[in-house]
Amino acid sequence: MESRRGPLKSAVPSNIVSPVRRCSRTACGRPAVATLTYVYADSTAVLGPLATYAEPHCYDLCAEHSERLTAPRGWEVVRLLDGSAPARPSGDDLEALANAVREAARPQQRAAEGGGGARTADPMEVARRGHLRVLRSPDN
Repeated sequence: MESRRGPLKSAVPSNIVSPVRRCSRTACGRPAVATLTYVYADSTAVLGPLATYAEPHCYDLCAEHSERLTAPRGWEVVRLLDGSAPARPSGDDLEALANAVREAARPQQRAAEGGGGARTADPMEVARRGHLRVLRSPDN
């Protein structure tokens, strides 16, 4: 097929354009992980997970630049959590987990000592924690 300028050439993929979106900061070539949007009416900068596609008035940022982001004086930064990303455990989470493990070990200790408790009406019940019951195997 020909046009006025000559034969049409088929599109050739370019190695220059990367399918990975890059950080919008000048001279930063790292991959983008977050999208920054400004809400001028509320004097708010909203930093959230990487948008599905690039918007003209949004800025894609790498991990380093998104962590170091600051807003102008009088502005607020709102950081939206990515629901797909694993949450980092806090000290409270680790303490709650340790307490749950300790509590789970207690009914077994009482059952081993022979003090199954007065709440066990079923002879097959070995231990109880809240609404959960540990039952003895029918073979024993």
